[in-house]
This record gives sequence, C-alpha cells and structure tokens, in this order.
Amino acid sequence: MKDLCDKLKSVFFKSINMPEPIEAIEKEERYYALHLNSYPPCPNPTQTMGIPPHTDTLFFTILHQSGNVSGLQVHKDGHGWVSVDPHPGALVVIVGDLLHILSNARFPNALHRAVVNNEQKQRLSFAYFYGLPLDFQLSPYLDYPNCEGPCFKSLKVKEYASLKVKYFNSALSFIKKSG
Repeated sequence: MKDLCDKLKSVFFKSINMPEPIEAIEKEERYYALHLNSYPPCPNPTQTMGIPPHTDTLFFTILHQSGNVSGLQVHKDGHGWVSVDPHPGALVVIVGDLLHILSNARFPNALHRAVVNNEQKQRLSFAYFYGLPLDFQLSPYLDYPNCEGPCFKSLKVKEYASLKVKYFNSALSFIKKSG
C-alpha cells in the first residue's frame, strides 16, 4: 500500500507541475496508518452516526469499502450529502488537508462522513492514511498560471496537526490568508 501511495503522491505533484520535494520527504519518517471500521446493522439509523463529518488531516486517504453496503457520504456544494457506493475491487482516494494546503487549494479536501444503515449486513471499511514527515514545511505551491498568491500561511506538518487536534474542522481557518 505504501508503494501505491508513493506513486499517487508523485502523480498529484506532477499534475500541478510541482517539483516533488523527494529529499525533504524521504529523509524523515512519514506517517502511515491503517484504520479498520466496522458498522453493524442498525435498526434505527437516524438515531446514530457512524463517523461525523470531517476532512482528513493527512496528505490523502485510500479507502476500501467491502461488500455492497453503502455508508460513505461526501458533501458536494449545492447538492448536500452524496453517497459513494462501493464497487468491487475499487478504491476511493480522499484528498486530505495537507495536499489541499500544498496545492494552494487546487485539490479540494473532501468533507465526508460515514452513516450507519438498517440493512441486515455489517459494513466494513479499511482506511489507509498517508502522511508527510512531522517536520515537513507545508508551503502552498504558487508557480502556476493565474496564481493570485498563497491561500494559506506556511507551517510545519506538526503545527497543522496541533491545530487540527485543537480546532478539528475549523483548523484551516487559522492558516487561511485573507484575500
């Protein structure tokens, strides 16, 4: 999974013509985590939430949804919550806050949640979180046409992680630059 993530990271950098900071990323330990989620059938799904709305802190998340039971929802402006139905053999890539910051908001981070279901099946998901070294300097990439300056202040990954722990989904507002 790490190799897939390293390749995806390179694809993201290349797609915005950003030189990949390989040396800065490779010299330190990156953060990886595998999170297994189990959602049992719920007779009254309106009374509980699987995982509340949030954006992922790290660079990106690769998610596998097992079976045919829906539960992942992404918030789409103008449409509200949209279900992301599972497809056999498919993976979902969720852009995280770190990629959102580095890309100067050209890759939007995804507000998403997990809801429970009243089907008679258990839902399982496997989330692989891919991060950057804690001392990596997050500086929005600005070398692209029509760039109007940075959307965010520069800071280290560990500084942003501290903001996220303290302010959760409001963390980005503390580093946004006013236009």
